[in-house]
Amino acid sequence: MDNSKIKKLEADLWESADLLRAGSKLTSNQYCMPVLGLLFLRYAYSRFKMVEAEILKTRPVRNGRQMPVEASDFAAKSALFLPKEAQYDYLVNLPENIVAADIKNAAGQQMNSLGEVVNNAMELVEAQSEQLTGVLPKSYTDFSDELLSELIRIFNNNALDEVGGDVIGRIYEYFLNKFAKNIASDDGVFFTPKSLVKMIVNILEPKSGVLLDPACGSGGMFVQTGDFVNEAGLQANSSMTFYGQEKVEYNAQLCLMNMAVHGLTGVIKSGDEANSFYHDAHNLEGCCNYVMA
Repeated sequence: MDNSKIKKLEADLWESADLLRAGSKLTSNQYCMPVLGLLFLRYAYSRFKMVEAEILKTRPVRNGRQMPVEASDFAAKSALFLPKEAQYDYLVNLPENIVAADIKNAAGQQMNSLGEVVNNAMELVEAQSEQLTGVLPKSYTDFSDELLSELIRIFNNNALDEVGGDVIGRIYEYFLNKFAKNIASDDGVFFTPKSLVKMIVNILEPKSGVLLDPACGSGGMFVQTGDFVNEAGLQANSSMTFYGQEKVEYNAQLCLMNMAVHGLTGVIKSGDEANSFYHDAHNLEGCCNYVMA
C-alpha cells in the first residue's frame, strides 16, 4: 500500500473516531486511552493471526486433526498469544444483546454490557504479558454499547490486514499525535515531533547496548531506535535494552502500549520516583551506551 493510501486511511479512521468523540461529549483525555487500547487490540489480533499461520505450517496432526496453537508457541516467537475472548474478531461478531448472550468474564461472572466484555478482553491480554500488566485501559463501561460497537467496527477496516503490523504502528502514532495536540493544551505536556526524534536517532546511530530516555513520554525514542536497529539488519529486542523514566503515569502507559504495538520490550518507571530531576530510577549512571531526550 503506497504512502498516499496510508495517509488517507489514517485520516479516515481519525475522522470517524473523532466524530464519535464529538457526539459523545467525552473529552480527549477520557477518550484517548480507550481508543488507543482498541487500536492496540486490533494490532495484536493482526499479529496473532500472522504468527498463528506460521505456527500452523509445522503443526503436527493427531487423529486427522491439527493440534491447536498454544501460548508457549507464541512466546517462542516473541509474540502475544490471544485467548478467544480477547481476539478482535470475537468482539466484532458479538450479538447486539450482550445480556442474552450469557457471556462470563475471566472470574466466571456474567457480563451485561459490551464495555464489560472489552474490559475483560484487556484483562486477558494483560494476563499474557508481564510488561502490559496493569497498563491497558479498562474504562470501557464509560462508553455506551452503541458508541463502543461503532468504534470496534471502525477499526475492523480490512485495509489494516492488507498493510500489516507496521502500518498499524504508524496509525497508532498518528492517533497519539492527534490526541497529544489536544491533551497537551490541557496538561502542559510537551510532545517531541517525530521528525526531531528521528534526527536524534540518526545522529546517534544506536545499534546495540543500553538506551535510556529519562523523559520518555509515549516512547517515540524507543520506537524510532527499534526501526533504526531493525533496518540495520539486527533484532532490536536482542541487541538493545530499553529503559525509560516518565513522571506522568498516563504517558508511561501509552509508552508501554506503543512499544508493545511495535513488538519492543523495555522497563519503564513512572510517577514521582521517575522524576529525572531528582532520581536515577534505574541506577544507570555510567552504565548507558545512549541517553536520548
